[in-house]
Amino acid sequence: MESLRARLARRPVLLAPGVYDGLTAALATAAGFEALYLSGAAVAYTRLGRPDIGLTTMSEMADTLALIRDRTALPVIVDADTGFGNALNAQRTMRAYERAGASALQVEDQSFPKRCGHLSDKRLIPAAEMAGKIRAMADARESAETLIIARTDAIGVEGFEAALERAEAYVGAGADALFVEAPRSGEELRAVAARFAGRVPLMANMVEGGVTPVSAAQDLEAMGYALVIFPGGIVRALAKTAEEYYASLHAHGSNRPFAARMFDFKELNARIGTPEMLEAGRAYDGGEE
Repeated sequence: MESLRARLARRPVLLAPGVYDGLTAALATAAGFEALYLSGAAVAYTRLGRPDIGLTTMSEMADTLALIRDRTALPVIVDADTGFGNALNAQRTMRAYERAGASALQVEDQSFPKRCGHLSDKRLIPAAEMAGKIRAMADARESAETLIIARTDAIGVEGFEAALERAEAYVGAGADALFVEAPRSGEELRAVAARFAGRVPLMANMVEGGVTPVSAAQDLEAMGYALVIFPGGIVRALAKTAEEYYASLHAHGSNRPFAARMFDFKELNARIGTPEMLEAGRAYDGGEE
């Protein structure tokens, strides 16, 4: 399989949908995507039922990644938040995520506890400290093919120009790709690309209802972006469906009114590979050759 580094170096733009467990990873893989994105926010939403405010731990993320890796061979880009501490913590995160199967780690310059990139009142660590984390993670990785994506949240804290300067420092520290979080307009998206496209792969984050205008991957490619993620869309879609499902079941005492919006038992088993697994298991059940 082509490495993530090689894939980011060519067109078309790489579109990575958000996943949060083995089921969503399997469904996204079957849909034909070339890479997946594991969001810390999505894990907080689904495993904890809580907002993305730094409650999720590194071990919970690594455990989730390992389960996803068991269901797909696609490259998985993983949210490493702040590295879960200082440079030494970031090194430990690199080692744990890499063992669990990460193809890339995204690390950000917020202080801990952090916030979702599209929430207000974020705080940042000094740029020099973040650059040190990037260097530390590069030193700790086992494979040079495990990418470090440096994220800056400075737009909402220090302003757009300061964000560009921080991004410049992170590229200088050895980041393999760059993520300037939460541009507030198409003009800011284009300005990021004008400065960095062609020098380092750029990632854009599309959040429905966030501060960045949601654009199609093709439009972002035209600006110069190499990677576009839709990290939480699957959670928002499933949460809305689940809310409606539970309301229907409570009102009717039956799933019949909702049946057209559900897989039945056989349909779901087909998606998760039950017939194939049962057939494979027969080779080990002690029966006749």
